[in-house]
Amino acid sequence: MAAARFFVSGRVQGVFYRASTREQAMALGLSGYAKNLPDGRVEVVAEGSPASIDALERWLRRGPSGAHVEQVLREDCDAPDLDGFRTH
Repeated sequence: MAAARFFVSGRVQGVFYRASTREQAMALGLSGYAKNLPDGRVEVVAEGSPASIDALERWLRRGPSGAHVEQVLREDCDAPDLDGFRTH
């Protein structure tokens, strides 16, 4: 099992970015979470197959229609052993 943490910058709060990320992650069979950060970014942690995490990263770079993604930073991390995918 692989895991990665993403920090997404741009217009990503208030545009259903977290909810849409949850839908995408669940469709890809990933566990993890998406949460707003005080600095306006969204943090996403995903756990699952490397191919599914890569697919989620491609989606994070586009986001939902109301978003404007400027940057996605990725760091691989230890699998946090999460159950399901949540938004905070």
